[in-house]
Order: sequence, then structure tokens, then C-alpha cells
Amino acid sequence: MRSAPTILHLDMDAFFASAEQASKPSLRGKAVVVGGLGPRGVVATASYEARVFGVHSAMPMAQARRLAPNAAYLVPRFGFYRSISEQVMGLLRALSPLVEPLSLDEAFVDLEAGGAAWDEESARLAAVKLRTDIRAVTGLTGSVGLAASKMLAKIASEQGKPDGLVVIDPGSERAMLGPMSVRTLPGVGPATGDHLRRAGITTVEEIVEAGEDELVRLLGKAHGHGLYAMALAHDERPVVAERETKSVSVEDTYDVDIHDRVRVGLEVQRLADRCVRRLREAGLSGRTIVLKVRRYDFSTLTRSETLRGPTDDQAVVREAAARLLEAVDTTGGVRLLGVGVSGLADYTQEDLFAQAAEERAEVDAGVVEEGEDRSVEVREEPAERRWVAGHDVRHEEFGHGWVQGSGLGRVTVRFETPDSGPGRVRTFRVEDPALSVAEPLPLVSGGLAGV
Repeated sequence: MRSAPTILHLDMDAFFASAEQASKPSLRGKAVVVGGLGPRGVVATASYEARVFGVHSAMPMAQARRLAPNAAYLVPRFGFYRSISEQVMGLLRALSPLVEPLSLDEAFVDLEAGGAAWDEESARLAAVKLRTDIRAVTGLTGSVGLAASKMLAKIASEQGKPDGLVVIDPGSERAMLGPMSVRTLPGVGPATGDHLRRAGITTVEEIVEAGEDELVRLLGKAHGHGLYAMALAHDERPVVAERETKSVSVEDTYDVDIHDRVRVGLEVQRLADRCVRRLREAGLSGRTIVLKVRRYDFSTLTRSETLRGPTDDQAVVREAAARLLEAVDTTGGVRLLGVGVSGLADYTQEDLFAQAAEERAEVDAGVVEEGEDRSVEVREEPAERRWVAGHDVRHEEFGHGWVQGSGLGRVTVRFETPDSGPGRVRTFRVEDPALSVAEPLPLVSGGLAGV
């Protein structure tokens, strides 16, 4: 391990919920829960005000509503969060070429590799400046941990939440880790934690006292060796700038089980189209098409088909997903569907001349018109316009606002912006022509637009 705490871990504080509070003045200081709002939705992020009531990530939304009935419940705006994340990651990359993003709101940085730090003092100064810059650019806060290894830097940032900075000095790791719960260590989830507790091991120091042989006996060779090393604060993993993408996938959970086989097929086609769009946006293609089906009884089936070469062709992915669906019994109902592509490459192996000939044949046969976009989704027109809770709208007279709720042919909008005070609430007919969907506003004046 290093002799200086030059590995930094940044974790934005309650990221989705904090972004919503910054965007909506009326929600600042109040309980906010972001996630799927349907009967089977789960919490993506809860603000610290909501966590007081016991609400946390991955909790069923129905349970969250029981715990915090007066909280604001919003549907995620991932494009908005992604734009803020890009600003934050840009600040990190200005510190070092070695930035390892773990998610939209979390990353490791090797400060030494970028010359931004070489000892504790310079590392602390870099971290203080980073937190100041993040607040200035995004209006949000992040917690930072500094240590000589990735594991310890992540533990430090968790200790610093919210909006804190914690430095673990090299040489103090064992003393710091000793009294902590075994659940503090990476890879120790509820099942492993319970297994260790039954063996009388509840703290990190007790892992060390038990010894490596006992851990191997309890947990198996790989897990036992790895956990014992972590308990001794040994972690030699480097910060890796590029994490290899192994697959691209999309999935949807449905509020009501789908029984109609035709509807299931249409949903699979729609998911295939979304998956292909993500592939193309990433400049990737793949050889293996994967279909995921979770049935009414929670049983989950996965089927896959491997093609002769990588593709990002919408029709090819659609057809493969449809073939995979034919082998799955959906009689009792489907609660989740997913389509993915793995075996990724940054090129395709299509016979371009044959493909062009096929398209020309379709044009000649009148199947498609010259110049027609063959990737347009086929979708049913909704009976009424859909307004999503928490998403941005604009009214010709009242300006920018966000949807508080909708139903029974009405939509309620609060008109406010990140720079205004709490705004007024007004209700409109869902088909009001003066009301339209809008893009998110930047949280800080002069910042980037949300999408």
C-alpha cells in the first residue's frame, strides 16, 4: 500500500434526491423520495430528511409511503442526473487521468497519478478544492474519503456523510477498522454477515483474531482469503480509468402482470429497440442477445442466442429476441421483461453489400419508402397526454414548472425554478395546449442544461 492517502473516493450525497431539491425550491429541507411510483416500484434514492423515517434505497415504494406518507414522491429524471454527473466527472478528470467511475454519483481518483497530491497535506488541499468546485458548478454536495487504498477511501467517504471529508492516515488503518462491524468490509452482505455472526464474529478485529484458516473453513477459499486480507487493511487494487462494459441491457417492471401474449411480444420489441439505441450511443455492437422474463410467481428465466458476428442492427436484435420469447411460457403472466446484448465489440461484422441489397429489395417491393427511417418505434397513441410526477413542464403564460401530480383528466403544476423561491401551484386539463414538456433547467446559473 501507499505511504500517503492519495486515493480519493467521492460519493455525492443522496444524489438523485438532492438534485431534485436543488431544482425545486419548495422541496428544500423536506422529505423527498425518488423511484418507481407504481405498486411494484422501489426507492432509488431518499433525501436525508426522508431517511429519518427509515426510508432507504432499494426499499419497496409501498413501504416507503407507509413510513413517510407526507414525503414528495418523484419519478427519476436520468438525463438530468447524467448531465450533472458529467460535470462532476469533468472536475475529477481535471485532477487525474486515473478516474474510475462506479456509478453516476461515485468514483475513485488516483491523485498521485495526476500530480495533484503526493502527501497528506496536498491530498487534503485537493479534496477541499474539489468539494468547493462541485458546489460551485452543480450546487450540490459530495462526501470525500482519502486513504492509501480504494477500500479505505470508500470507508472514509461513508464516514464523512453527508458533506464531509475524512482522511485515514497510513499506519492507522488497523486501529480504525478493528471495532467496526464486519458489514463495513466490501463483499460482506446480510447473508455473509449472519454466517459470521453465528460463528461469533461481529467486528473486523474478531475476523483477524479468528485467523485465515477459520475464515476459509467458514466461507470457502476465495472469500475467506480475500476477507482476511481486507480485515488486515490489505488492498492493492489500482484505480482503473476505463471499466470494460460487458453488456448493454434494458428492462421494465410492470405494475400489473401482462397476460396477453401479443402485448408481451410488443414489449419485447420495444425493449429491443431501446437496447439497440443504447448500443449505438456507446458505439458498440454485440454477438449475444439475451432475453430476461420474470413471471407472475417471481421465477426468472434467461434465454440467449449467439450470432455469427457482432451487430447493432435493430431488426436483427428484434428477431433474435422474438425467437427467444417463443421458447418461454408466459401463460400465468409476466411482471418483468428485459433485453440485453453481450459479447460487445466496437465494430460490426455485417455483410454491408447484402444488407444494402435487402434494403433495396424492400424499397422495390414497396415495403418501405425511399428515405424512410426504418428504426421508428411503433406505438399506440395514448388516450390522453401523460404527465410524470417531478418532470419539467412549461406553460405559455406561467413559465417553467414541474408536475406535482395528475389524474382524472387534470394535472397539477408548481411553477418555480432553481433560482426562484417556492412557486405557486396551478391545475390544468391534461390536454391544455398551453402546457408542454420541458427540459430541466441548470441548477447553477451559467451551468449546462439538464439534457
